[in-house]
Amino acid sequence: MYNLDLTPYIDVVGKFSRVKLIGRVTQVIGLTIEVRGLHAFVGEVCLVYAKPDEPPVAAEVVGFRDSHVLMMPLGNLSGIGPGCQVLPTGKVFSVSVGPHLLGQVLDGLGKPLNGDAANGGDCCPVDNDPPNPMERQRIKEVLPTGIRAIDMFLTCGQGQRIGIFSGSGVGKSTMLGMIARNSEADVNVIGLVGERGREVKDFLEKDLGPEGLSRSVVVAVTSDRPPLMRIKGALVATTIAEYFRDQGKKVMLMMDSVTRLAMAQREVGLAIGEPPTTKGYTPSVFALLPRLLERAGTAKTGSITGLYTVLVDGDDFNEPVADAVRGILDGHIVLSRDLAAKNHFPAIDVLQSVSRLMPDLANREQQDLAGSFRDYLSAYKDAEDLINIGAYVPGSNPRVDRAREYIDGMKAFLRQGIDENDTYMASLERLGNLLRGE
Repeated sequence: MYNLDLTPYIDVVGKFSRVKLIGRVTQVIGLTIEVRGLHAFVGEVCLVYAKPDEPPVAAEVVGFRDSHVLMMPLGNLSGIGPGCQVLPTGKVFSVSVGPHLLGQVLDGLGKPLNGDAANGGDCCPVDNDPPNPMERQRIKEVLPTGIRAIDMFLTCGQGQRIGIFSGSGVGKSTMLGMIARNSEADVNVIGLVGERGREVKDFLEKDLGPEGLSRSVVVAVTSDRPPLMRIKGALVATTIAEYFRDQGKKVMLMMDSVTRLAMAQREVGLAIGEPPTTKGYTPSVFALLPRLLERAGTAKTGSITGLYTVLVDGDDFNEPVADAVRGILDGHIVLSRDLAAKNHFPAIDVLQSVSRLMPDLANREQQDLAGSFRDYLSAYKDAEDLINIGAYVPGSNPRVDRAREYIDGMKAFLRQGIDENDTYMASLERLGNLLRGE
């Protein structure tokens, strides 16, 4: 049989523009827009023309029901009604990235919140695949954070991902600001997902400061924004971090908080008909978390060190999101409400926290000192009630006796002022002097 070469014909056909079918809005239920007569794919951005004299509203396809396309807005639903035209763009949501973003505060769509237009940069899709595990470099270098309790007992490596678990009002944002100012990362990318509007400027001016902002990119999506926009905020922050990582930079990605991201995804899932599971979280929540968190880490060049805060519900550290995140990350830092109530900042519970990579990163001297410190702290905690009521008899337990001798110095070592910054080697020297009684 004679085979006809179709290449020339395909090339000619490809020069013609494709016909785009225009859909019509049939109904709006909650935050879900149902559209009929549209050919689109999941993740495609479409334009909903609500009023002739106003710009269209961007919406993203999130699912399908029968012959209807389900969308969620990336803006305000005001003005949208039955019969509104919907035009597909054929593109997924993308954001402009580049060095021009340093020092800027962006919204969930990557647009500057101060109103200034972003200049230049490359356009990158926000939903990217994590790096190939065989192309990841092993984590071998320490990334000092400037916080003694973390550097000495929860040593963080370049490209490590750590969760910060705590209830509300225990000092997560303040600690993130300290790390952004004092860490040895080249670039900070900070994602404030579902944050209170009042706290955004407080964080920028009080916690981060001009020095920290100058080498940072902040993506702030307040709690009043649509759930899809809150999700995009987390993806935009991660995409910006990936850009700087690919430039060979040491990037510190901070996200506050993963719990609010999971809540936003739960809103989307329930709106499109997903079945709820534990505490109402839908299956898509537990599919989103590993896909997002695995994008941080090392790659062929550069690294993204991830710090993800988890707002535990009712101080329950075994609630579904906390449990899922803890199983994905390379360590967890637990902030204690009891320590915060005693004016102990940062309120890090060293005994409940762990860095899975510390044995590979810390030298033998530091590991021995940190082990002794934990041992004394644990011994004192076990006997603290007896000591406080005067029932402990000195000499009955040598470990407790040594712990009582060191406890004041140990508590002082774990406390750190907001403006206090200790280098890694200075912290190690101070720890050694403490436990040697010097």
